[in-house]
Amino acid sequence: MTRPRKSAALVTGLVLASVLTAGATSATATEPNPPGDIPDNQAYVAFQPSSGFTGFTVKVPEGWARTGQGTTTLFTDKLNRVQISAVPASAAPTVASVTRTVVPQLRTRVAKFTSPKVTEVQRKAGPVVLLTYQGDSAPDPVTGKVVRDAFERYAFHRQGHEVDLTLSGPVNADNVDPWRIVSDSFAWR
Repeated sequence: MTRPRKSAALVTGLVLASVLTAGATSATATEPNPPGDIPDNQAYVAFQPSSGFTGFTVKVPEGWARTGQGTTTLFTDKLNRVQISAVPASAAPTVASVTRTVVPQLRTRVAKFTSPKVTEVQRKAGPVVLLTYQGDSAPDPVTGKVVRDAFERYAFHRQGHEVDLTLSGPVNADNVDPWRIVSDSFAWR
């Protein structure tokens, strides 16, 4: 029994279709997100402390684990953190005061603290002092793995009250938009 022979044109067409399909697949393959990227479709909910100084609200990512101690509340999910601390402060923080007091404190508290930059930026609540820096995360309690983190620490002040909003996640994560949503949502009540 003889098999029918395929024409050269048909074989060439099948090979070409196979090559084009493979090329299209690799050209449109989804890039993996770096560890710590917060999804674009992340939902946010308003947080208002129930004790201590309660004169503010801020949106935080919905579904993140929440812990608190005193006037500090921490929201975490995988490799990302949102820390909110309220403290009395008679004077508003300035670039100079944060550089002089906060940066030296963080040098002793944050492992491998580097690249501090203190600026004044505008957020919807008004002008705030922003401290950006890098440091190592605490070791994961299960794996012991340490991640290099990028930090944004916003110091909001009004009528004798300061709220420090610290956002952190892995250095290569693209969390610019989520962190902007959180920092812009801060509002005094």
